[in-house]
Amino acid sequence: MTLCKGVPKSLVYRILRTGQVRINGKRAKPDTRLAAGDMLRIPPIRMAEKEEGAAPTGMVKAVTDAIIFEDKHFLVIDKPVGIAAHGGSGVSHGAIELIRAARPNEHIELVHRLDRDTSGVLVLSKSRAGLTGLQALIRDNQVVKQYLCLMTGTPRKAKFDVNAPLLKSVMHGGERMVRVDDAGKPSLTFFQEVEQYPGSRLMRATLGTGRTHQIRVHAQYIGHPLAGDPKYGDPEANKRFRAKGLKRMFLHAARMSFDLDGRNYDFSVPLPDDLKLFLDNLRA
Repeated sequence: MTLCKGVPKSLVYRILRTGQVRINGKRAKPDTRLAAGDMLRIPPIRMAEKEEGAAPTGMVKAVTDAIIFEDKHFLVIDKPVGIAAHGGSGVSHGAIELIRAARPNEHIELVHRLDRDTSGVLVLSKSRAGLTGLQALIRDNQVVKQYLCLMTGTPRKAKFDVNAPLLKSVMHGGERMVRVDDAGKPSLTFFQEVEQYPGSRLMRATLGTGRTHQIRVHAQYIGHPLAGDPKYGDPEANKRFRAKGLKRMFLHAARMSFDLDGRNYDFSVPLPDDLKLFLDNLRA
């Protein structure tokens, strides 16, 4: 996908399925990782030339208004719900493209990702040292990432952890699905109750590892999926929450902190107004 920018994901997966992508002469699978010295063959792909449209002014303003911190290494935003971290399948402009549109003369890169339906702390880099330094800390699990989420039902304990390996798979259309599986990667999430609500609990989830959809799948695994989760949630519970005003998945990246080059960075943002209003409705 890096080498075929602008090519729809569905087409990328199609040429993989049909054996047109080869590594050292053998058919490649979507989850195959390249190693130094591998010979990769990608077939010629003809795409109609399409001029990329200008970033919508309203979206650019929404992202620039959401900046909460900036120095020579980082630019941090409180990402609004509904805006992807980056453009891709069906998304013309993500947060990184919108920031670049606002800062055309600056070199800004995405350090990590948040799902489109997840709001909260998103860190972008302004320097090579910031990008590689923070990504190395993330790989080594030396970054504190805390989320606020609403679990359906009533967990038996106010404080507990879920230690269950997660296996990621990719569907034919390119959709990612994750499940608990012994063949997966070690995954650890720490949960702590923040507040009680009728039929649900507001929880603080701290990542011990950073796997795709980790909090969502671990919540589903223990029988208390996240409110409003369209993929791993409880459809009946989601209907009840929707009637109370929940219009999206209740997952918010509340805090991220790390130490880099002798400096401590600690970013935190409160719940957005839509989730606060929903909690008020739920309490009432």
